[in-house]
Amino acid sequence: MPAIPPFDAALLRKYDRPGPRYTSYPTAPNFAPGFGEDELRENARRSNGDPIPSPLSLYVHVPFCFSPCFYCGCNRVITRDRTRASAYMTRLVREIALVAPLFDRDREAMQLHLGGGTPNFLDAGQIEELIECMTSHFRLGRAADRDVSIELDPRCVGPGDIAALARIGFNRASLGVQDFDPAVQRAVNRIQSVDDTLAVVEACRAHGFRSVNIDLIYGLPGQGMEGFGRTLDIVVAARPDRLAIYSYAHMPDLFRAQRQIDASQLPDPETKLGLLRLAIEKLAEAGYRYIGMDHFALPGDDLALAQEGGGLHRNFMGYTTHADSDLVGFGVSAISHVGDCYSQNHRDLPAWESAVDGGRIPVWRGVRMDADDVVRADAIQQLMCAGSIDVAGLETRHGIEFRNYFAGALERLAALAADGLVEVDPTFIRATSRGRLLLRIIAACFDRYLHDGSSVPARFSRAI
Repeated sequence: MPAIPPFDAALLRKYDRPGPRYTSYPTAPNFAPGFGEDELRENARRSNGDPIPSPLSLYVHVPFCFSPCFYCGCNRVITRDRTRASAYMTRLVREIALVAPLFDRDREAMQLHLGGGTPNFLDAGQIEELIECMTSHFRLGRAADRDVSIELDPRCVGPGDIAALARIGFNRASLGVQDFDPAVQRAVNRIQSVDDTLAVVEACRAHGFRSVNIDLIYGLPGQGMEGFGRTLDIVVAARPDRLAIYSYAHMPDLFRAQRQIDASQLPDPETKLGLLRLAIEKLAEAGYRYIGMDHFALPGDDLALAQEGGGLHRNFMGYTTHADSDLVGFGVSAISHVGDCYSQNHRDLPAWESAVDGGRIPVWRGVRMDADDVVRADAIQQLMCAGSIDVAGLETRHGIEFRNYFAGALERLAALAADGLVEVDPTFIRATSRGRLLLRIIAACFDRYLHDGSSVPARFSRAI
């Protein structure tokens, strides 16, 4: 199978419909308020009792941003008041102290990620304090494959910041770029120079970061082939280890900041398709491999190696290399996945603050997977990470007969197979090279909530 899938405009047009991104199954809209602190405590206790408890991945959400990017749909708080970082840090430390004792100390934490928002809204001293707090409560591994990563806004990074992050222990960084075209930047309220961005990339390399990721978005107002092509050329020349090329979804009714975007300036569907084609062609020429969904990596990057070795995993942090980890989230809106349960903290900052101040673990909602969820999550995870399902392996793990259990899914797959998106065999279900750009469309065939009328309305993304 080629490193980069072929671009089939007709198929992308046909299957350009809203659907989940499958960072979880069940997806977050199916989480319910009936799952709270007591359920999280019980689930953590059960996970400790597993014969071989899973290692941990830790996530911290920092919601603050200095200014709004009009395209953004993330949970963030716009402020230039740096003192709010101190108050947030105080509560994060309290939350960590509440949650950490739920997990046995011998469970090694192999991954720690700071996301947002703008995590570097915190200064280097506050970030170091946070890492020291994590280290005092969890057993952060010193293994060579431990990941300590952070999302960075290059507009807010000073000359000594990367050196400080490296000294603290960070070895991976993700940089938001979106587009270098000045007109596009003005339209989305994110003015960011090429020089400042590339300086951060070079600083990460100079200070020993193992991996640098760059995020781009296609479909923004004012984008055209020439301007986006220049952005792609600049980024590819910088040779980041990973790239994420996201499709902009214009949903101003859901995201207030998007109301600042002039919808008449958005690329038409054919232009947007062309932008995606251009990105795929340039990344193919530069030797990048397609990982899945929006993600690309160089062949020697850990994501590409994990995919080849069967160790790739997909969760709320995107694609990761720690497939056997339980995810524990901290901060407003953070999501945890421990054993067969998902839980999410309060999305509203005052509600999260109130819970922590009251000595309560700030769980807002969640779900305990039933037996059917577990089977379907296994199938969907295989598709999203490997592009295929091992039918015999799934049957053995879950004690099912695939043909009967997934009769409805197989009926839905038939139409996709007829279009050449997927191969259906008694021993495997496999996305074709043409189907790899539409993995989530294939995965959706196995989603019970989409097909039995129980799905909760969601902020689904589109294929392009």
